Amino acid sequence: MTAVKKELLIFDLDGTLIDSVPDLAQATNNMLTTLGKSTYPIETIRNWVGNGSRMLVERALVGSVEVAEGQLSKEEADHAEKVFFDAYAKVSGDNTVAYPNVSEGLKKLKQAGFTLALVTNKPSQFVPKILESFGWSELFTEVLGGDSLPTKKPDPEPLRHVCRTLQTAPEHAVMIGDSKNDIFAGQNANIDTLGLSYGYNYGQDIRELKPTAAFDDFQGLVDWVITEYT
Repeated sequence: MTAVKKELLIFDLDGTLIDSVPDLAQATNNMLTTLGKSTYPIETIRNWVGNGSRMLVERALVGSVEVAEGQLSKEEADHAEKVFFDAYAKVSGDNTVAYPNVSEGLKKLKQAGFTLALVTNKPSQFVPKILESFGWSELFTEVLGGDSLPTKKPDPEPLRHVCRTLQTAPEHAVMIGDSKNDIFAGQNANIDTLGLSYGYNYGQDIRELKPTAAFDDFQGLVDWVITEYT
């Protein structure tokens, strides 16, 4: 395979670099308890993660990954989201862990000369603490949360915004993530996409979405990127 040289690697966060489901599940169930609703097992909540906090909250309120139009009022969802934010802010974060080889891999990619950026659908207020806890704050040149712009993944605009900000042509950028939101955002932005199979993709094999390449572990991705893109 002959690949165009890449300069910019744009990473997703949850399900790609970190497994945050234990803490998200705790905050979700704390929210539900506060609202007087039934709670759910962590594996159920795992299937609701990936589209940002608002969608997680709405799925928890209805108890399903599918939320029908008009099933919830805006007022109900707004209130529940505020309760969720309060609950998530109080979670220690001790149960959020980096996937194997991620810290070493990010540093290796940075040392290889790539610019690293982060585009997550997680609300931006929660991102700095997470990056700091893993010692990653200095690795990312640009960081966008799900509320940093009017739209979020799978809309391509966050990726285009990063490319414009860092003055990198799309053909020299790569989107790396674990879900259809990441792959669709990259494909719609006309940039290469690399999928990771271990994250949160609603039970669907990431390879079915036809990313440029897919990997079962982060170390394999890092080795491939350095071989193919430098």
